[in-house]
Amino acid sequence: MLSCQRDLFTLPDDAHYINCAYMSPLLKSAERAGIAGLHRKRVPSVIRPAMFFEESRQARQLFAALVGVQASDVAIIPSASYGIATVARNIQVKPHQNIVLLHEQFPSNVYAWRRLARERGATIRTIAPPPGLARAAGLNDRLLAAIDHDTAVVAVGPVHWADGTCVDLKALSQRARHVGAAFVVDGTQSVGAMPMDADALGIDALICASYKWMLGPYGMGAMFVGPRFRQGIPLEETWLARQGSEDFSALVAYGDKYRPGAERYDMGGRSNFILLPMMIEGLKQLLAWDQSSIQRYCRHLMKETLVEVRSLGYQVLGGTSAHLFGLRVPDHVLRPRLQQALADRGVSVSLRGKAIRISPHVYNNVQDVEALRDALEAAAARATDRTYSVLT
Repeated sequence: MLSCQRDLFTLPDDAHYINCAYMSPLLKSAERAGIAGLHRKRVPSVIRPAMFFEESRQARQLFAALVGVQASDVAIIPSASYGIATVARNIQVKPHQNIVLLHEQFPSNVYAWRRLARERGATIRTIAPPPGLARAAGLNDRLLAAIDHDTAVVAVGPVHWADGTCVDLKALSQRARHVGAAFVVDGTQSVGAMPMDADALGIDALICASYKWMLGPYGMGAMFVGPRFRQGIPLEETWLARQGSEDFSALVAYGDKYRPGAERYDMGGRSNFILLPMMIEGLKQLLAWDQSSIQRYCRHLMKETLVEVRSLGYQVLGGTSAHLFGLRVPDHVLRPRLQQALADRGVSVSLRGKAIRISPHVYNNVQDVEALRDALEAAAARATDRTYSVLT
């Protein structure tokens, strides 16, 4: 099992940051890479034409190794919404067809599908989990039942972003393939913290922003595309994605052929000399750790505390990952009291509706978890002032 890796980050001892699902702290190595990029731009004469390609090639290779695919099938993108919009542009949807989505899925994996359905006259099927502790099994059963021969797209994430409910990607992929639907996965809340083999799972497109579990900066991400999308049309026509773009002396000898593989989908300005090296450092560190080890570390770290908070009336949602999960807050715990108890102890988590989203990582330690437990205990014990509204 991994030991605590807090020394690789710059986190104050009194900052109990258990909120990687919001965004990750920066690795010290990523910070150094970003500063080096600033210095490089300070003296542009050191930036050679080859540098526009070398780092993006390295980023593709690292992301490909992380998710079990070929580097030639990876594009450099700025955000999850960019990747989803790119995929949506390359799907043919007919008026009688439907698009299957998760209930209360993160908006980046919703708005492009709503627009596509509206433009084509198709239907959105939004699948909600059943109430109770069996929500994960029930959600997967409902998702499978919703996919039929009129389904054009199934767009989900490996875990629900708000409470960590796990989705059975293998079963959904098999069902989507059986009916001929595109299987699109937003991996932003899982890739980097959970093992992922996109090729073995039969995923048609895997889209990930880097600023959460990939330990990278905001404004960078990666997208894997399978055979279904390898000959598609990009959102923008960046010159870097054209064949022969390495030859800066011939850039006005315009050519319409894209570079091989998924590079056609690269964002303009992909060779960001500050952000791209930062993303590379995050990917290198993740490959050094192994994602199964991250799951084991988080599960072990939180195990005793989750048992203790159950006795206070908090309900641990079942069928979740170890790195992202929800605690259902008892009705008598008042939201302002809970927020104050967390703030008093320097604990950072996310409140999502009637649940607390907790998302630990390998930089968290026993002191972080003890501070969280103390805050939850204090909020439950002090919940007697009815002048406050209940948690909603």
